[in-house]
Amino acid sequence: MKRRNFIKSVFGASVVAVTLTPVSIMAEDKKAGNKLSYAEAEKVITGGKGAKDSDKIKLTVPEIAENGAVVPVKVMVDNPMEEANYVKAIHVLASKNGNSRCADVMLSPLNGKGYFATRIKLGGTQDVVALVELSNGTFIKTAKSVKVTIGGCG
Repeated sequence: MKRRNFIKSVFGASVVAVTLTPVSIMAEDKKAGNKLSYAEAEKVITGGKGAKDSDKIKLTVPEIAENGAVVPVKVMVDNPMEEANYVKAIHVLASKNGNSRCADVMLSPLNGKGYFATRIKLGGTQDVVALVELSNGTFIKTAKSVKVTIGGCG
């Protein structure tokens, strides 16, 4: 019976942590409303520290997107997922959208890989940026340009 209680308490604590972490990170966004430039978004996410360009991040996006409403994005980070050294978060940003933040994903060593895939909406030709937070508090990033031919959010 003790094992069940332990599992219930660990599950409950992890649900609370997963729920509250994104809320605290997004709190700054609400002050700006639905408009958040790329520079402001990077400042909010990094706490003003900024991020260094890195080749540890593999960002996969199409060079030309025929429809800006559904642009596939894959982010793979070449970093161990160990208790002392892991990918803590992956943020996907669009440099010229009205609200630059497209996706925020929080990870833990239990994820096994620093990987995330989604589809985002782009209002026009612009850079897509993968901004990664590591467990030691440092931030790394990489960017690729996507040419949008039609559609988008604008």
